Amino acid sequence: MRIFLAILFRDIRLALRQGGGAGTALGFFLAVVILLPLGIGPDLAVLSRIAPGALWIALLLSVLLSAERIFQSDYEDGSLEVMSMGLVPLELIALAKALGHWITTALPLAIAAPPLGVLLNVAPEVVLPLWAAMLTASLALSLLASLGAALTVGVRRGGLIVSILVLPLYIPVLVFGISASVGLSATTEVFGASMLMLTAITLACAVLCPVGAAAALRAHMK
Repeated sequence: MRIFLAILFRDIRLALRQGGGAGTALGFFLAVVILLPLGIGPDLAVLSRIAPGALWIALLLSVLLSAERIFQSDYEDGSLEVMSMGLVPLELIALAKALGHWITTALPLAIAAPPLGVLLNVAPEVVLPLWAAMLTASLALSLLASLGAALTVGVRRGGLIVSILVLPLYIPVLVFGISASVGLSATTEVFGASMLMLTAITLACAVLCPVGAAAALRAHMK
């Protein structure tokens, strides 16, 4: 556990010092939120109706934008191979790096998205369910991104390939996330069922993604 936490805190410190991936993701997210009202026009009713979906798509693409960095630098400088020879299983190393990406990129965006939704005329009754859904699903987004990053870790400029691999896996998160975001304004049953599905997807990703990512990393390091 001590080594697991050391890897996690190391990734958080590096992300805070360098700011590259998280800064790019935040900049992209802000650009979408600011430019979308200009593209849609002055119709506030239309903007309010599409706002939850637009925020979800902005969150997904922002997380994907920084996915390539999860393993790439450690793979290129040999740190990942050194870590893999230690006492901690590669599955836990992959989990620690996915958690580091979540804490520094996906979680801040999920926290900031509902307040920024004011710029998109998000209805007040949608803010809390949108917040709950994004906080729950953001971890699944980072775990799936880590799986895609592990599969392409040996490929130079593999960001596009990561997007192609991970985007289909993001579709269930997007569908149930939007359903949970607007469900409370319709029926509590829809909100509850969608949140249960998002929680189940996140738990499944927490179990399966580190195993898949570790297998991909071992294949690249042979």
